[in-house]
Amino acid sequence: MFAVEVYAAVRQFVFSDGNSRREAARVFGLSRETVSKMCRFSLPPGYTRVKPVAKPKLGPLVPAIDAILAADMTAPVKQRHTAKRIFERLRDEHGYGGGYTVVKDYVRLSRARGRETFVPLSHPPGHAQVDFGEAVGVIGGVRQNIHFFCLDLPQSDACFVKAYPRETTEAFLDGHVAAFGFFGGVPRSILYDNTKIAVAKICGDGRRERTRAFTELVSHYLFRDRFGRPGKGNDKGKVEGLVKYARSNFMTPIPVAASFDDLNAMLARRCLARQAEHAGRHATTIGERLAADVAALRDLPAVPLEACEKRAARVSSTALVRYRGNDYSVPTSYGFQGVLVKGFVETVSILCGGQEVARHPRCYGEGAFVADPLHYLALIETKPNALDQARALQGWQLPEVFQHLRHLLEARMGNRGKREFIQVLRLMEAMTPEIVTAAVGEAIRLGAIGFDAIKLIALARIERRPVRLDLAAYPHLPQLRVKTTAAADYAALMAEMAT
Repeated sequence: MFAVEVYAAVRQFVFSDGNSRREAARVFGLSRETVSKMCRFSLPPGYTRVKPVAKPKLGPLVPAIDAILAADMTAPVKQRHTAKRIFERLRDEHGYGGGYTVVKDYVRLSRARGRETFVPLSHPPGHAQVDFGEAVGVIGGVRQNIHFFCLDLPQSDACFVKAYPRETTEAFLDGHVAAFGFFGGVPRSILYDNTKIAVAKICGDGRRERTRAFTELVSHYLFRDRFGRPGKGNDKGKVEGLVKYARSNFMTPIPVAASFDDLNAMLARRCLARQAEHAGRHATTIGERLAADVAALRDLPAVPLEACEKRAARVSSTALVRYRGNDYSVPTSYGFQGVLVKGFVETVSILCGGQEVARHPRCYGEGAFVADPLHYLALIETKPNALDQARALQGWQLPEVFQHLRHLLEARMGNRGKREFIQVLRLMEAMTPEIVTAAVGEAIRLGAIGFDAIKLIALARIERRPVRLDLAAYPHLPQLRVKTTAAADYAALMAEMAT
């Protein structure tokens, strides 16, 4: 191949000096065909292949290679064929007698043709992307998987991250409410993947049927929802990058926190600190570019969305309501009735007729029995023999003074004493445990062992007045008789002392 300088000299000789191509061939010692090519191209065009290279050995086996590469598209990444493995299969299964290099070159070019290319995008202010990530953390001394909600504003690269025990509907809703509060506004639009929390069904024309919970979220905050192509996470590449960034920066090393509240407080501080950093090739900081996003956000509604999952349920014969594999108790008077269960991130609320009848800490295990002992006391009062075997009362940590009271009541009144003890426990349905505990202790000190006395003492504490007990109301107590002192009685006493 001739150097560029030769091309320049020949073209100058012909086009600028006005000489013929025949003369140029004679002067430079080149063939006329070479001079003609130099006149057609300003630079050496290189070798131009007229037809593909023949592959007599590999050619018949190209369909087999293409079939292997096509099958690899649905196989796990770590179990896809290498070029060497394809060469071995061609040799062993098809009798291929050619070399490895030609197979490797064909596989490389075929995979390159199949790789997806992307269009550079611009991100206007006020739009967001949302996704969930997963990491490992130590919460309350327990090593566990945590799921973290991520919202990214692509124009500024500002982020919000919040961790939850599970990726659930209520976590999804709560993450939005918290993120909108963090930025002080609602994005114009949010891009999602096709999570089942938001999308109930993808129709044949690409239209999405939203879930009820997600529809309520959109209706409350009035943003436009957008969805990426199924299985194409790169459609929302900004938030995908945020998930990786948060895992490798916010949660490396493994975070250790006393509770999820403490962990989320740390994540909020890290999100704020990141606003002072630069992202990509931008000359300005994330915080400086965030101003344009904040200006484009919609105003927050007057009242935030109630971030919970709602499910209809029915109370069982044992006054239990099943929610996500766990049983939660309600007062026994609501047995067999229809209720509405609201599952929040940290609590479970049970409503009947629009009124909350029970609230419990949220359990994320399976098959748990979550009960409030007070829910069963009214029924146990009618069945006092069930007091010691009631499952809801097992493990109920009561102060020692209650056990002392029970012994005194049962010793003095037998089975009736057990029933009175249950009535004392029921005082905690209307009063705080601290007041009832103090009233029990005061009653024992005064020797007024009975439900009525304890109730009067507790009411006096609430009303902040002295206790006035009428002992005539307690016939089982020893009666006091005050008589006039007589000299004979005194003499008899002195005689006993003398002996």
